[in-house]
Amino acid sequence: MPKNHARKKALAALKDELGIKHACAIALLDHPDADERETLERYLAEYIDINTYGEAVAYLRQQQADPRNQLLCNRCGWTNSMVCPECEKGCGCEYDCTGWRHHEYAHDEDDSESGPYGCDECGAGGSGDPYGECCCYEDEEEAA
Repeated sequence: MPKNHARKKALAALKDELGIKHACAIALLDHPDADERETLERYLAEYIDINTYGEAVAYLRQQQADPRNQLLCNRCGWTNSMVCPECEKGCGCEYDCTGWRHHEYAHDEDDSESGPYGCDECGAGGSGDPYGECCCYEDEEEAA
């Protein structure tokens, strides 16, 4: 009996939270893959044009079938849409590449304070201060 009561509460919470009908809440609650269920809930909560469980599943399957979303490298987790045309490997495993893709998709712990484009001395122009101006050099007018 308590299991059914908990299920009823979970269904009611899904219907209230996501604004979906009872049948959609049942289908979502019974979805076999927990990771996919979380993604489907996010789609239903965030996308205004996805209003039913069926629409959410269709969109998820479309995203999974898209070649751009296929995994490029198992080690770094980059997808085909993230490939870097400037380096040999083309994925996030190449740490020496200073291409813009690597800077854009770098994790905070992988990216240095100044980033590949910033000044190594003051950090200006890097991820810490991307619009900062480097003042490490001596201006010719001041020196004269």
